[in-house]
This record gives sequence, C-alpha cells and structure tokens, in this order.
Amino acid sequence: MVSKALEEAKVRLYQRKDRTRGIVLAGVVLFVVLLLIALLNLIDSISLPLRPVDPMERLTSQQLALQRFLTWMTIAVVALIGPYGFFLGKKQRDIKAIERRLPDFLRDVAEAGRFGMTLAEAIVVSSSGRYGTLTPEIKKMAAQISWGVPATEALRLFSERVKTPMTGRIVSIIVKSSDAGGDVADVLTMVSHDAKEVQLTEDERRISMSTYIAVIYISFLVFIVTIWILNATFLPKMREASASLTGGDPSKGLGGLSPLANDLPTVIFNIKIAFFIAVFVHGLGDGILAGVLDNGKFANGLKHSFLMLLIAVVGFQLI
Repeated sequence: MVSKALEEAKVRLYQRKDRTRGIVLAGVVLFVVLLLIALLNLIDSISLPLRPVDPMERLTSQQLALQRFLTWMTIAVVALIGPYGFFLGKKQRDIKAIERRLPDFLRDVAEAGRFGMTLAEAIVVSSSGRYGTLTPEIKKMAAQISWGVPATEALRLFSERVKTPMTGRIVSIIVKSSDAGGDVADVLTMVSHDAKEVQLTEDERRISMSTYIAVIYISFLVFIVTIWILNATFLPKMREASASLTGGDPSKGLGGLSPLANDLPTVIFNIKIAFFIAVFVHGLGDGILAGVLDNGKFANGLKHSFLMLLIAVVGFQLI
C-alpha cells in the first residue's frame, strides 16, 4: 500500500500543472474591478476620463458619464480576454513545438523496437536523444517507466499533459497495438509517417489562412481611419455650418429651419457613440473570426480581439 502511494505521488510530481484556472481567475478579477469603475463613472459617482474634455463638444454631465462608461467597459473586456488569450496562444505554441518533434521520437522508438526491445525499453533508450521542447516530456516518461509505471500508462500520462487530438490519437493507437501484442515497431513507423503528413497539411492551411487574417486586420484599420477622417473633416464642418447659420451662437438654433441642427452637439455625440460601439463589435467579432480561421478554435481569437480592442481604445482617445 505504501509503495503504491509512493508511485502515485511520483507520477503526480511529473504531471504538468495547469495554470489555466489561475489565468482565467486573474482576468475575471480585473474585469470585475474595471467594470465597477465603469459603473461608478456611469452613475457619476467618480470621474476618471482618459483624456481631457474638449470644450467645443459642449457635452452634458450624462453624456460625459456615458462616454467614460463605454471607455472603461471596453478596457474591462480587454483585461478579461487579454491574459487568457495570450496564455492560450503560448500554450498552443508549446504544444505545436512538442508535436513537431513527436514523429522523430516515434521513429527512434520504432528503430529501437526492431532490435528486439520492448516498448518500455525502447522509450527509455530513445529518451537519451534530443527532441527540442519534447525532450522534457520524454524524460518524464522514461523516469515513470524506471519507477515501475507501465509503458502504456506512461504514454497515457504524456497524452494527458500535452492534451492535443494528434497526441491522443497516436497514444491510443500505440496502446491498443501494444495490448493486442502486434508488431509495435511497424505501427510506430506508420503513425510517425501519418503525423508528419498531418503537420504538413496544417502548415499549408495556416499559410493560406494567414492571408485572410491579414485582410481582417487591414479592414479593421481602414475602418478606424475612416472614422478618424469623418471626425477630422465631416463633424467639424457640421459645427461650422451650424455656427454660420446661427450667427456664431449655436444656442440660438436655426429658428425651426433644421431640428437636427438645433441640437447639434447631441447629434454629434450620438454619432461618436455609434462609431465607438461599431468599432467595439467590429474588433471583438473580427478577432474571434481571425482565431477561427487560424486553427478553427473560438478561444484562439481572443488574443486578436484583445489587440483590436486595444487599438480601438487608443485610437479613440487620440481621435
């Protein structure tokens, strides 16, 4: 009983700690804090503008509060999706780096098996090779096997640490072949060749999809520039036209000639709010679409949404 508990403790020692929950929790805490700041700005309990108020806009206190609320709410969303998005991206890059060398390891294990070694012995012998990012995982498997853990169980723990469809499929095939008592060396060679082909196919798809991702970023930037042009040319001309028709005093209105111009500051404010909401939806949706095009996963687009929303916040502060 004691030896079994010791073996289980050693196995847990070599299992990779998953920090996903901590990253998500940190993002949620930041989101809640920033959202609270946004709500306090909305009810005008505090006033935390990110840029000085333009006196030419002649905004009311409610309009200024709404402006601050939307800005801080966007920052809260950025804080929520940013840490998890980049953490997930780094995790996927590490997994891809491991998968990149996995066919080489399988080929070496197959070659060792052809010399009459068992699967466990072949893994231990192959662990002395160099497989880049995969090397620590191979060392863990070899250590587990040396502690008495069966080779199939060590492979299963390896697949749980890496957690990719390719690794799970390969380990499942190897385990079933080993349990059936067939020629594991031939199976490993076949699986290694299949994994290499899958990687080449994924590389080709990623290269083709990178063009569409670039188009998404360019279209988003064009949208931001278009809004900047409208803010720099069209909206000031509206103010000038209203001022000229009212003799330089916008408070006089146009004598009923144009109800739109009589409340021109509110109209311009509503236009800017519509621009901001459009950019927010544009950035969040386009980022998610870019992630789906990249590897077919919704969560992978969070880092793209983070970058686009960050560009939106900075761009609107400058505009």
